[in-house]
Amino acid sequence: MFDLNLPLAERMRPTSLDDLIGQEHLVGEGGILRKTIKSGVVPSMILWGPPGVGKTTIANIIANQVKSPFYTLSAVSAGVKDVREVIDKAKRQSKAILFIDEIHRFNKSQQDALLGAVEKGTITLIGATTENPSFEVNSALLSRSQVYTLRSLAEEDLLKLIDLVLKKDEKLKKKKVHLTEYKALLNISGGDARKLLNLLELVFDSLAGEEIEITDQKVMDIAQQRVAIYDKSGEQHYDIISAFIKSLRGSDPNAAVYYMARMIEGGEDVKFIARRMLIMASEDIGNANPTALVIANNTFQAVNVIGYPEAEIILSQCATYLACSPKSNASYMAIKKAKALVRETGDLPVPMSIRNAPTKLMKDSGYGKGYKYAHDFANNFVDMEFLPDQIKSSKFYDPGKNAREEEMRKRLKALWKDKYGY
Repeated sequence: MFDLNLPLAERMRPTSLDDLIGQEHLVGEGGILRKTIKSGVVPSMILWGPPGVGKTTIANIIANQVKSPFYTLSAVSAGVKDVREVIDKAKRQSKAILFIDEIHRFNKSQQDALLGAVEKGTITLIGATTENPSFEVNSALLSRSQVYTLRSLAEEDLLKLIDLVLKKDEKLKKKKVHLTEYKALLNISGGDARKLLNLLELVFDSLAGEEIEITDQKVMDIAQQRVAIYDKSGEQHYDIISAFIKSLRGSDPNAAVYYMARMIEGGEDVKFIARRMLIMASEDIGNANPTALVIANNTFQAVNVIGYPEAEIILSQCATYLACSPKSNASYMAIKKAKALVRETGDLPVPMSIRNAPTKLMKDSGYGKGYKYAHDFANNFVDMEFLPDQIKSSKFYDPGKNAREEEMRKRLKALWKDKYGY
């Protein structure tokens, strides 16, 4: 029998894949993760998805089914020393599973400490993250792990979960519960099953009598909130930051400061807001207004020194500036095109004329031969090919349609004539 002092979400945590609600694409019949677990050969993996959708639960189920030693670390509090201690323990066992919650919070050195043990098979790593692992997990570790994407729970999944706990939980079965309305429960929990269950238990504990009725109004009164709560670790977090960035990109300072206010009122990390604006300044404004990147960077530095509440003034100044700035994603598209060609063509040889020649042997071998120093020519420019022969004259950067980049386009056309089609 479960300890009724444990939170409802913990008491009702599934212990098998058959009990897990949602994630049918991974753990349903024919799902790739179900097949993997049944085989008993579990690879290192990253479980990526919003909070409260089953990442920790799946890790626990894997540990139970494969019967391996199971260790858990939280990236919020663990360091390299903790990782190495687990690895040392695993070396004395046949194989161990290490579950790291919020692995995106590990810095590079912490992630690097895992590499050797994962490569040698000393540990099977299961990392859970709410952030895109392509950006938050280093490439070496990512290449040695399978990435499984968990989806937000649908409304029908959440209602099924509520129905299940009302029927099965020993504590909730002590009263006759009538759930006549459920929208407030779903809205406040924001698709987070753990938050949903804990809110349900809070409502249950707050209503007296052997027979209780749960309505939207009662839920809102008990939660002491008349509007949807901003949860900086929940699904709404992603919706609001998305709305914020899209408002900046869409040149609407009014919408931008509104969504910023939602984040600030919700206690969002000041660095998170500033970091997103710093990325946006380059991705969506770029060379249309290079000063935007300078201001965003200074904002990031300033708010880290100032902190709340005064930091909101600096954040607002930056947000309104970025929203009002001309926009261009030309430099962003340039690197995307260049990376795509690199993946397609591989490691092409650098032209001999622009190779470095620090030794006599390299000079004698033709390194640097034919290189023309631009400053020796008129306008500090010389027409020569810098790209490998196989992709010569390839164009990646196409200046945007704005005043500043039109000047750049004119200059490039004057220098390169018709070579790149400017």
